[in-house]
Amino acid sequence: MYFASIHHPKRSFLARITMDLTKRIGQRLRQARHAQGLSLAELSSRTRSLSKSRISNYEQGIRRMGIEEAQELAAALGNVTPTYLLCLDDCGPLSARELELIDHFRRTDERGRETLLALARLQPDAQTQAAPGTRTFAETTTEL
Repeated sequence: MYFASIHHPKRSFLARITMDLTKRIGQRLRQARHAQGLSLAELSSRTRSLSKSRISNYEQGIRRMGIEEAQELAAALGNVTPTYLLCLDDCGPLSARELELIDHFRRTDERGRETLLALARLQPDAQTQAAPGTRTFAETTTEL
C-alpha cells in the first residue's frame, strides 16, 4: 500500500507537468532579463525585495515565483507582463512602440482613449486582408 502511493502514476505525471512549467517560467524570466542586457544583480537592484539568488533560483527552475514576485519582476523589467512571466499568455515583451502607445493611452482622458480605440478597431488584423473599401489606420490618421 505505501509503495503504491509513492509511485502513483497520476502523481508522477502531475509532478512532471509542474516541474516543466516551473522551468518554462524560469526560461521566460532569463530571456526577458538577457533581452535587456541585465545581470542578476542589476535586475535585483530594480526590485524592492528580490535578491539575485532568489531570481537565479527562479531562472533555474529551482523555485517558482508567485503572483507578487511576477508583478515585481515585470515592473523591474518594464516590457513584460506578470502573466507573460508566469506562462499564462504568450504575448512576449512589448516593443518600444507598444509601450509608447500604452503610455499615451493611459495619459489621455476618456475621449482620447475612445478615439484611440476607434482608430485601432479600424485597422485590419495583420493576419487577414483588409476588406474592399476598408480604410487602413494610416489612411485614417492622415485625415486627422
